[in-house]
Amino acid sequence: MIKNLTRGATALCLALSPLALPATATAAPAAPGAAAQVLNLADAVDLVSIADESRTGYTRDKFKHWNTGLDPADGCNTRAEVLQAEAVESPAVAAGCKLSGGLWVSYYDGQEVNDPAKLDIDHMVPLAESWDSGASNWDAKRREAYANDQDAAASLVAVTARTNRQKADQDPATWMPPHPDAQCRYIGEWTATKLRWNLTADQTEADALKVYAEACETTVVHYTPAP
Repeated sequence: MIKNLTRGATALCLALSPLALPATATAAPAAPGAAAQVLNLADAVDLVSIADESRTGYTRDKFKHWNTGLDPADGCNTRAEVLQAEAVESPAVAAGCKLSGGLWVSYYDGQEVNDPAKLDIDHMVPLAESWDSGASNWDAKRREAYANDQDAAASLVAVTARTNRQKADQDPATWMPPHPDAQCRYIGEWTATKLRWNLTADQTEADALKVYAEACETTVVHYTPAP
């Protein structure tokens, strides 16, 4: 709840700067006709439009995922490609893009994982939340692009299955990563994803984002509007 949002946040936020961003917070390659944007978190949060949300008509299968990924010829789907991209130590890749071994750090909870089966690929803004926030008006092709977005590193993140399932479809007003040092980064990447895809926030979510933005004053948001 919002009354708990500021607890310890100022001392524990992860400071991001344009010169020293973690891999999952780097700016995406600019889409044709779109310019990469770099803003401090408070200014970025102010750009997220506020609107009421509705989940009417939502089903998960309206977002096709995982598709064949960035390279259909490699036999790996989006999930497998994200796992390979985010590995601290690369996994072995067998026939059919079966991954084994490797090492990942789940930034939501700071856990090291050496079994890809124990990781989920989380949509930074969950599919249901995106539907509530504007994706209900998209066509199927755009929803598929959103669900498999590897052109912005913050859109999809490999995290422990436990934290992903705790998060479910919640926004930052009701769920935050349990690792305190992850929280400013998370709010920055959440905001970047909302702006990249021109998604709205309801008032409760917007209020939460503003509280975190005050605590995470050194966090920088990088995003490129989606094509």
